[in-house]
Amino acid sequence: MKLSPHTAPAEPEDLLIRMHNLFGAAVDVTGRPYGDTSRWVCHGCGAHSEFPDTDILAFTRMKANAHAGECRAAYHRLEE
Repeated sequence: MKLSPHTAPAEPEDLLIRMHNLFGAAVDVTGRPYGDTSRWVCHGCGAHSEFPDTDILAFTRMKANAHAGECRAAYHRLEE
C-alpha cells in the first residue's frame, strides 16, 4: 500500500486558480472570471465554498487563499 497526497489532481475545465495548502494539497478556484459563479475546494481536507457555493472571483480567491494558508491536511488515498 502506498500513501499519496492529492497535490496535483486533474485540472477541471473551468479551473481559474490553483494554489497549495501548507502540505502541498491543491486548493482549486473554479468557475468563470466574471459574475458570481466562482467557488473553491481543498483537495487536502475537502473543505469548500460555503452555501450558496458561489461568489465573485475576488472574494472566492481571498477565501481560498486564507484556507490554503491555514490548512495542514493532505488527504491520502490508500491504494491496494
